[in-house]
Amino acid sequence: MKKLLLALALVFAPVVSFAAGAVHHVAFHIDENDPALMNLVLNNAQNVSQYYASIGDEVEIEIVAYGPGLNMYLPESPVKDRISQLALAMPNMTLSACGNTMAKMAEKAGHDITLLPEARVVPAGVVRLMELQEAGWSYIRP
Repeated sequence: MKKLLLALALVFAPVVSFAAGAVHHVAFHIDENDPALMNLVLNNAQNVSQYYASIGDEVEIEIVAYGPGLNMYLPESPVKDRISQLALAMPNMTLSACGNTMAKMAEKAGHDITLLPEARVVPAGVVRLMELQEAGWSYIRP
């Protein structure tokens, strides 16, 4: 009987770990200055958030932008209004901007680069993605 119970526990253990109330973590990557791709990333983030909310789970979402993708977080971004709306509706979403990219952009422009208020600066976008993956976050590159 003990062997049967142990076998059942092992079989159902993965199911239990995904029971309602779980917390999931996903990192999205954007490195292109493409409005369609920016919207795709935001769509994915919104869909993931809505799905997990619908089943009673939580999800932490981080969108990491670097290289040309950093344009997503600039005041002239084609998705700035959508970012503002989603940031209010999704407090579980973090927008991370690559500090290395910002420094290169500032050097080229000859002045500091301003980000949307919803974005925060991380030292390096690629390093941030590595840190998140090493911490067990799922990684999505649309």
